[in-house]
Amino acid sequence: MTLTSAPAPAAKEDSAGPRRSVLAGVGGQNLSLVGALIGVLALFGLLNDNYLSLSNMQVIAEAATITGLLALVQTVVIICGGLDISVGSQVGVASVVSAMVFAGSGSNALLGMAAALAVGVLVGLLNGLVIVYGRVNPTIATLAGLAAYKGLAQLLSDGRAQGYVLNNDVFVFLGRGRIAGLPVMVWILIVVALAVHLLLKYTDIGRNIYAVGGNDTAARLAGININKYLVCVYVLVGVVAAIAGILLTARTGSGQPTSGSEGLELKAITAAALGGCALKGGKGGIGGTLLAVALLGALENGLTVEGINTFWQNVAQGALLVVAVVIQQRRNGERAVGLPH
Repeated sequence: MTLTSAPAPAAKEDSAGPRRSVLAGVGGQNLSLVGALIGVLALFGLLNDNYLSLSNMQVIAEAATITGLLALVQTVVIICGGLDISVGSQVGVASVVSAMVFAGSGSNALLGMAAALAVGVLVGLLNGLVIVYGRVNPTIATLAGLAAYKGLAQLLSDGRAQGYVLNNDVFVFLGRGRIAGLPVMVWILIVVALAVHLLLKYTDIGRNIYAVGGNDTAARLAGININKYLVCVYVLVGVVAAIAGILLTARTGSGQPTSGSEGLELKAITAAALGGCALKGGKGGIGGTLLAVALLGALENGLTVEGINTFWQNVAQGALLVVAVVIQQRRNGERAVGLPH
């Protein structure tokens, strides 16, 4: 009896095996995001005939580029067990510096960009040193940076847009150029995403970043220099935030101390959380983050096209962040705060 009944379960396992392999490869979180993205596109496509047009898809992609860049590095920070709430303000400082140096150097675009990147390195290094050697909680340290860098951008610019860069071919190419039909900004996002993905998945550096976020004690015992990794990760954030600031300048035509950069930190954190990053560290990936960025961009554009009050976009982002955290807790089997086991 046992011999004749044994093959039945094996057959079920064989038939279910390929499905399990596909689900494991893609990830349940990513499949949920794909489904949500298709739903948003279908909904607004039915409500507005122009929503799914090629031109509007390019508008969504361009608008999501800066958020996407910040979400990518926010993903790396969260995987490493940290958080950076100051990314939006960093973008504002870099934007102002790029435009002011450009204007003050006789319209030298490369010098303006180099200055912005240098500021990004310094700001990221400062965040990392405060967190590591000042032993300040990353949330508190970067919350202070959010206020400080915003104030610095306003002091440098006197609270006004600075410079005018649309008379320069380099900035015009970055902000409005096309390569193979895609905006240059989108290509930059693709290149950065690919580089970060390769770093995390196929290098010892990436594996060590996951190890630091997953269990810093075990990582330290394994000989990983945790302080060095944390500082370098925050420097990476500063560099990519500077790139985003340069793109903001190119897109708007001038250095923006707050306009265009305010609220980016919430979008970046929301995208990373929706993409599957465990806020405790050690888990996450670039694919899920990019899908979440696309979802947020499609939702924001759809609300705008339908003439819905822009304040509702903030409500939607906050709600999505809560939903993402709740889903994570349920999947990880974590106890809800304040409730018994």
